[in-house]
Amino acid sequence: MSVNDLKLVGFKSHDCHVLMRQRLILVVRGILPKKVRLAITCLCFFFNAIYSKVIDPQKLDDLENEASIILCELEMYFPPSFFDIMIHLIVHLVQEIHLCRPIFLCWMYLVERYMKVLKGYTKNQCRTKASIIERYVVEEAIEFYSEYINTTTPVGLPQSRHDSTIQGRCTRGFNVVTMDR
Repeated sequence: MSVNDLKLVGFKSHDCHVLMRQRLILVVRGILPKKVRLAITCLCFFFNAIYSKVIDPQKLDDLENEASIILCELEMYFPPSFFDIMIHLIVHLVQEIHLCRPIFLCWMYLVERYMKVLKGYTKNQCRTKASIIERYVVEEAIEFYSEYINTTTPVGLPQSRHDSTIQGRCTRGFNVVTMDR
C-alpha cells in the first residue's frame, strides 16, 4: 500500500477478492455520493453472490442481468479510462458458473501459492524455468528414494534423542523399584 500515491500495490488476487467482497462497502460509505456508493455496493453484493458455495441455478439469469445493469451504472459515474478488459469480464463470470459450476471450485489461490514455492527454487536468473524444473526434479527424486530407504540414517539431520525413550529404555529420573512381600 502506498499512502503517498494513494495506491494499493502488491495485492494478490485473493487480497483483491476479499477487498471487493467485504471491505470496499465500508470504505466508500462516507466518501462517495449516494448513487456511486449504491453502484459499488451492488457490485460487491454481486461478487458475494457469485462467490458463495451454494448457488441457486434459477438465480443465475438474474445475476447475469444484474451484472449488465451494474456495469451500465458504473459507466455513468466513472471515466472511460477506468474500463479495461478486466471490468468487462464481470459479465462473463455468470457464464463461467453455468459451465464450470461454482467459482470456488475453480479458484487459483492454491496454484498461486505453489508458484511462489516454485519461484523460490530459482537460482539461475538467466534460465529461470530450467532452474525451477531442475530443483523440482531433484526434490521429487529425494522424496521418492527416502520412502524406500528406511534403514539408512538421513544425511545432515541429527538423530533424535528421544528414540530410546519412546521404546521404553534409558528413562532418566524414573527409577523402577520392584517390592517383594
